[in-house]
Amino acid sequence: MSIKSVVLICFVMLLGGLSPAIYSQQMAELQKLSKDADVILTGKVTKQQSAWNQDKSRIITYTTVKANEYIKGNTNNNYVVISHPGGEIDGVGEMYTHMPTFTDDEEVLLFLKNNKDNSDYNVLYGEEGKIAILNSGSGEKVTAFNVPVKMLKSQIQKYVSHQ
Repeated sequence: MSIKSVVLICFVMLLGGLSPAIYSQQMAELQKLSKDADVILTGKVTKQQSAWNQDKSRIITYTTVKANEYIKGNTNNNYVVISHPGGEIDGVGEMYTHMPTFTDDEEVLLFLKNNKDNSDYNVLYGEEGKIAILNSGSGEKVTAFNVPVKMLKSQIQKYVSHQ
């Protein structure tokens, strides 16, 4: 890592109020997510639909994301369908802890794992594998921790290239 990168990271840590220990932990988690994901992408939520499973014992939500950029892997499709437990149907709701939640038109960076049962994907490690992308006051894309998405993607690409 270059001196310029270290200075930039320290500056971002100070702006975001992150201690070096927390930052180090987040980078380790980012590296694990990058390694374990089948697909990493940025995109925008376009649709959400909940449905009962086959025996009507559980609600599953299907979230469609329009991919803007693939950082790792590629589904050869502009749209990716993600399934996760929970949702609401006809006034009946199920909620699971540590599962990602999405909102319509939300921009996201996702770490995905192929769902071996069908053609959709699961968010890797639940809510850890979903990072919301926000617009900063200056128009730059950032995470909820005010980390520039451009810098985050660059770090992910480094992790992916060293696999």
